[in-house]
Amino acid sequence: MKLIDVRRIWDSSPHSAFTDLVHFDGAWTCTFREALDHRSNGGQLRVIRSEDGINWQTAELMVWDEGDLRDPKLSVTGNGRLMLNAVVRYHEPVNGHAYQSLTWLTENGSDWDGPHACPSGRDTWRWSATWHDGVGYSFGYHGKDERGTLYQTHDGVTWETVQEEVFPGVDSFGNESSLLFLDDGTAYCLLRRDAEGEDGALLGTAQPPYTQWQWSDLGVRMGGPKIIRLLDGRFVAAVRSYGDERRTTVYWIDPAQSTATPCLKLPSAGDTSYTGIVEQDGILWMSYYSSHEEKTAIYLAKVGLE
Repeated sequence: MKLIDVRRIWDSSPHSAFTDLVHFDGAWTCTFREALDHRSNGGQLRVIRSEDGINWQTAELMVWDEGDLRDPKLSVTGNGRLMLNAVVRYHEPVNGHAYQSLTWLTENGSDWDGPHACPSGRDTWRWSATWHDGVGYSFGYHGKDERGTLYQTHDGVTWETVQEEVFPGVDSFGNESSLLFLDDGTAYCLLRRDAEGEDGALLGTAQPPYTQWQWSDLGVRMGGPKIIRLLDGRFVAAVRSYGDERRTTVYWIDPAQSTATPCLKLPSAGDTSYTGIVEQDGILWMSYYSSHEEKTAIYLAKVGLE
């Protein structure tokens, strides 16, 4: 891989973070959270659009007066609508619940309907959604002693449980995840773990109907995982890497050998990662956030594939 270009595309708030990126309806669409800092209350979700990846304008701003909006993710539904899924963390419990998974939908990238409270998402923090054969799939997690649930949707509004207790190990705290599907329906999941002494990211695989999963330890701790399959069949992931310096790092993932090989470090440091990836004309477009320059801001990198 070769870094072609990287630029800061948004920094209007004290802390901008947790990105995702798609190319939809002829334009690039990027979303992220804006707040005072990483853990502050009152986060709002901004959606920006650009035809060239250089000049960006706000398309929507999602605000929740009684809660903190977090972790926005973008996907294109089976019927061609753009979906944003996220979570509201309530300032005070609502009917005994601490947070709620939500979705918004649009046909043109600008006019959104929602939020829709996901019926199966109450008190379950659903992560990014991936669509296959007209069905959207998303893993949700609840806490350190909960093993994760796989959900599915046909319209982005109503969600059904596919399988409970999917993540291995009650105490391993599997949480953030990213899914991809092969043409034959085989599913892969890149899963973050945060248990002390058991924090290597896992690669899971399953066949339809996705009720039985096999997991292997990649041996590398990863945060904010995003994995995609390139047009040539290779798996690539962008994650927060740990160690002496936290960075946004790109890895080759070999599913046959269950290995993760670093291939590129994006300009980044500190509070960083949560990447969106789109392959277009031999170039990977990557949105991410980082705090290596002045303030925590949103960046867009273009990476060439050799």
